[in-house]
Amino acid sequence: MPEETVTVAGLRAGSVPADTEPEKAGTPGGPVPSGACSDTRREIAFHGERSGRAPLTWGQRAIWHAIRRTAPNDHYFNIGRVLPLADRGRPVTVPEALGALARLMERHESLRTRLLLSPLDGEPAQGLADAGTLSVTMTRAAGLPEAAAEAEALLGRLSATRFDYAAEWPVRAALITVGDRVTHAVLVLCHLAADGHAAEILVRDLRLLVRRRSAGPSPATTPLDLARDQHAAAGRRRGAAALAHWEAGYRAAPPTMFPDPCAQPRTPRFWTGRLVSPALARAVGTVAATHRVSGSTVLLTASAALVAAGEGHRTAAVMPIVGNRTAGALRDLVSTLSQDGLFVLDLAESSGTTEAAGLAGTFTDLLPAAYRSALRAYRAAVYDPVEWDALGERLSAEYGTDVHPYCCFNDMRLVERALPEGPRATGAEPAEARRRTTFGFPATQDRVACRYCLHVTEEGDALAVSLTADTAYLPPEAIRAHLYAMEELIVASAAGTPPPLTELRTLLVTAGGDRP
Repeated sequence: MPEETVTVAGLRAGSVPADTEPEKAGTPGGPVPSGACSDTRREIAFHGERSGRAPLTWGQRAIWHAIRRTAPNDHYFNIGRVLPLADRGRPVTVPEALGALARLMERHESLRTRLLLSPLDGEPAQGLADAGTLSVTMTRAAGLPEAAAEAEALLGRLSATRFDYAAEWPVRAALITVGDRVTHAVLVLCHLAADGHAAEILVRDLRLLVRRRSAGPSPATTPLDLARDQHAAAGRRRGAAALAHWEAGYRAAPPTMFPDPCAQPRTPRFWTGRLVSPALARAVGTVAATHRVSGSTVLLTASAALVAAGEGHRTAAVMPIVGNRTAGALRDLVSTLSQDGLFVLDLAESSGTTEAAGLAGTFTDLLPAAYRSALRAYRAAVYDPVEWDALGERLSAEYGTDVHPYCCFNDMRLVERALPEGPRATGAEPAEARRRTTFGFPATQDRVACRYCLHVTEEGDALAVSLTADTAYLPPEAIRAHLYAMEELIVASAAGTPPPLTELRTLLVTAGGDRP
């Protein structure tokens, strides 16, 4: 993730001691600067090239279904970014920044698109407006340090409430000024309009529009055009092929990863644990380079193996969030393209052991098969969520129980940093790096439509791994254990001593020990 931007997760997920009560989700962390009380608003007009109506794209349908399952806590899906404008280049005036925001609205149709709800509670559509006005929050600060604090506070406040999907533009914007100069721009995006990759495109384009008044050629396609393509015959054939992969994977895996509650749920029910580890960042790169797989595959495999071991499954099923931007026309499209994939890993088969022998391999023995399984999952992550729901309902009726992994993985890094060249770290170096690991419970939610949600981001030279879980299935101490076990598993593998698969369940008990 570019260093010039700040995410909502990065602002809210500072370490909290493990024995403290987590922050309630939606409450911005830290004190609100006094200047936040003197916000004003400016209206900007924008004029796009066309209006129109189309069905939702499959990515939009997927996030809409997730929003409905999570409501009224669906502000959880809001995406926020802060763009510093005083760190380089010439000073930016208020008219220049407002003009750039207007041109951003004109350039990207998704920002002018709202939900068209069905009167009979059927599938909604999307409506594109050609013109309108956007209200921009304006906040003054005394100096640059205060402006940075104001930006963080505004990001938290603007992200903390759900969007009115049918009436509100899917972007909230704010500018922070010091004197007559703009120091920061804040964008909060509705997930129906953008995913994480699209948010970075918007930050890039806004920076270019402020500095150069142009962001280059228009995107190669639009959400309306993509929706029409997906709902046409060829698109539906591609979707059906993807769902065939899902059915095969469902039949090869347990109906769910977490079948039975094991504890009285806390209030709020969903807790987020967050581990920030420089040692994990280095270890992931080392293991990936040694075994010629991606770092994301290493983390996904570790997550799957630990979940399977903890719940006593031979086969793991995890739903990675897939960006779906390999096609050239989609790389610069501002829309929500990400959908769930289905990653299925038979730990015995993938480690090269027979069913009779049980789990005789080590963690790194899983990686070649896991890499192939991940690629299959990525290729089968574009489908109609309505048909996906129907598949789940059909299999649930056939099995007589709910068929859904309730276990997801989201590597939110846009790129993986290359491992620095040099010899493998000595035994003392990982131990020193692990002393810099921090852990806390920074947030809670009343309702999340999953039981295990792992998110990966970067924080400086460290990996930040957050696990949001249903405390009826993973109480707080188990959330902590999973994150420390992931660190220990991958750090040991990087040192050339990958733990045996038969020891992963024990690792979930012992990992972390008396560490913070």
